[in-house]
Amino acid sequence: MMRSAPKTLMTEFFVKSTEGGITVLAISFLILALMVGGLAIDVSNLMTARTQLQIAADSTAHAALLEREFKTEADAKVSALALLQRNMPSSQFGDLLTTNEIEFGLWDAVSETFTPVSGEKSAVRVQPKRMADSGNGVATFLLGLIGIDEWNLRVRAVFVTYNPTCFKEGFVAKGVVDLQSNNSYTNGFCIHSNQYVSLNSNNYFEPGTVVSMPNLADIQLPNSGYKTNVGLQSALRKGSFYIRIIEQVDAVIAGLEDFNSDYMPNYITSTAIITLDPKNAINQTVLVSGRLHKLTCPNGGRANVSAGTLFSQIVLVTNCELKLGNGVVLEDAIIATTNTSANSLNAASSIQVGRNDGCASGGGAQLVSRGGMSFPANLMVYGGQLLAKGDISFAANANGVEGASFVSGGVISGTSNMAMGFCGAGMEDNIVAEYFRLGF
Repeated sequence: MMRSAPKTLMTEFFVKSTEGGITVLAISFLILALMVGGLAIDVSNLMTARTQLQIAADSTAHAALLEREFKTEADAKVSALALLQRNMPSSQFGDLLTTNEIEFGLWDAVSETFTPVSGEKSAVRVQPKRMADSGNGVATFLLGLIGIDEWNLRVRAVFVTYNPTCFKEGFVAKGVVDLQSNNSYTNGFCIHSNQYVSLNSNNYFEPGTVVSMPNLADIQLPNSGYKTNVGLQSALRKGSFYIRIIEQVDAVIAGLEDFNSDYMPNYITSTAIITLDPKNAINQTVLVSGRLHKLTCPNGGRANVSAGTLFSQIVLVTNCELKLGNGVVLEDAIIATTNTSANSLNAASSIQVGRNDGCASGGGAQLVSRGGMSFPANLMVYGGQLLAKGDISFAANANGVEGASFVSGGVISGTSNMAMGFCGAGMEDNIVAEYFRLGF
């Protein structure tokens, strides 16, 4: 029978000793900690890179849509790519975006879907990327040990245009909006001042109306306050607007002399210009539908429009201080003046801006001025717009229950017994400056 080898002191030590076991365990934990820490670093680096790329995508999309307002698609894309280069230069980050990955089109807010449509200005989508195949992936640290040297990363940004409700139908002024007594405002109508709103007594604000200003404590009211202005307290909102369209009035008027401009309405069907004589009052016999009319006064003097004249499918551009006679009516028409006087567009009573058609499509009209506007009693606005760099003032009995938009770079001042309402339709030809926000 075989006998086992005798145990020596050394073999017994190795068999029974556990010294050093904790070192092996510590090394295992260290390796695990390094792996977790390294993975955390890789993930953190990826999240940082993604955030950086998303911010660049958002700013690039915003720039593209902003530039598209007045530029071709190709030029807007060039401008947007130039901004991206400044934010994330290709010398450091590689080629993140091509012109084909800047797409203009339509955005459906309900389904949150973007549809590329050539020629559109209402939405844009950009999709910059960092890809291993392109040599600009996001480098890894620990994951490189298992063959993952780079992350692939792609983000998307959609910017869309919109028009704040206040600019669609309402009173919007850089300065004070000063309204007197016995006026009514129906659901959807908006009154906004970038300074403050001043009201007298016995005004009615139907639920759904908005009265806004930067600091609600600045509102000016009589001692009777909210008691005699029914619904006012519920209508109050805090806010301020950058009134972009006021800064574009000069461009708007210049565009009304350019047949290729987006500002030229489609009811102007001829490029032949009719030149009017400032010595003679404008009347029905000298106006031709479908045509651009120009009226030039020496030294920006004064001119008149005869009482009862109908402007239908007409654009009139002038440098005159223009006085509209009693009963002048504008339907599918624009009168624009570069005159900068406080009364650059003024009138006798009963001026009608827009067709009285119950908020139907078409028939709207616009008055545009580099100066101010002043109207006496019975100003009637039906799907109409008053746009002035200066003040807009109007007296008693104004009627805008079928759609009115007044936008002023100065003060809006109205007196008593007016009725202003919200149509929600029939003002599709109003002159607007788009605002921009993220769609997705």
